[in-house]
Amino acid sequence: MSESKAKQPDASALKVAGIGAGYFSRFHYDGWQRIEECQLLAVADLSLDKAQAVGVEAYDDPEAMLRATQPDVVDIVSPPETHLEMITLALKAGARAIICQKPFCGSLVKAERATALAEEAATPLIVHENFRFQPWYRRIRSEMEAGRLGDILQVTFRLRPGDGQGPWAYLDRQPYFQMMPRFLLHETGVHWIDTFRFLLGEPASVYADLRRLNPAIAGEDAGYFIFSYPNGARALFDGNRLLDHAAENHRLTMGECAVEGTEGEIRLLGDGSLSFRGKGETAWQPLAEPPRADSFGGDCVAALQRHVVAGLLQGAPLENQAGSYLQNMRLELALYESAESGRRIELHP
Repeated sequence: MSESKAKQPDASALKVAGIGAGYFSRFHYDGWQRIEECQLLAVADLSLDKAQAVGVEAYDDPEAMLRATQPDVVDIVSPPETHLEMITLALKAGARAIICQKPFCGSLVKAERATALAEEAATPLIVHENFRFQPWYRRIRSEMEAGRLGDILQVTFRLRPGDGQGPWAYLDRQPYFQMMPRFLLHETGVHWIDTFRFLLGEPASVYADLRRLNPAIAGEDAGYFIFSYPNGARALFDGNRLLDHAAENHRLTMGECAVEGTEGEIRLLGDGSLSFRGKGETAWQPLAEPPRADSFGGDCVAALQRHVVAGLLQGAPLENQAGSYLQNMRLELALYESAESGRRIELHP
């Protein structure tokens, strides 16, 4: 048992319970066990063995777990089709806050229902969209706000995880990827829908061109989308899951990013480092070293969790509450409409 799992209970700590013990849940529970203000009490999963492997009290019935533990925070890491039911159970159990993984609720209709229920209960419902909490994007935004880049005209992200080739693509980690009828945008590109909103705000129009390259999967695995902004700025997502980029860990950043303004450019490389080049200059200046954290995405999961804890304990404003996150889902649907119709979709304020 690791030191984090052996952490002694603290009566003043926020009580946390998790629902779901699949592949990605390991990052959630590792994060909770490293946050001093929290105590991970229990985990529920239909597979009791998977829940027990977390190293805390285990249940195979989420409702029974919530009734027994009465947690302050419920972290939902179960499949999308279960989200609405699990959110309903957490609200019934009186949770102070609920965090729910994406894809949120599986459909916009269910997501809107879950959002309404949480708002009626005055309970914060936060979607676990963690890429905006990656340290490089937080630093990029702070540099933008400080005016270092001048007026931002272009943000470009090239997704190149290199994990999508051949008949065995994704089977070793997340085999359900192969069966998703909508894949590149719905599962992966949505991270940059949210990140572009975090960096640039709301687009005025969207355009997408999507394709499937690997016949072993059901959905699209390559393509691009463009956000256009009223001031003339553009955000471009250029995704191809079959191709890779120069990085020892292709999943750290998932690709490379450039943020360009009238006074210079910030470049994100695959090791998580940032550099800056001023307008008219040829040399790049180091801006941020690669992150020390060995966890997923520069430890962005724990960063989101700490953000929620700060909101509950200190009253800090919460990002990614469900009411705001619904716009990500609407933008995703608009992008698929664009790809299917071959036209740009104008958005109404």
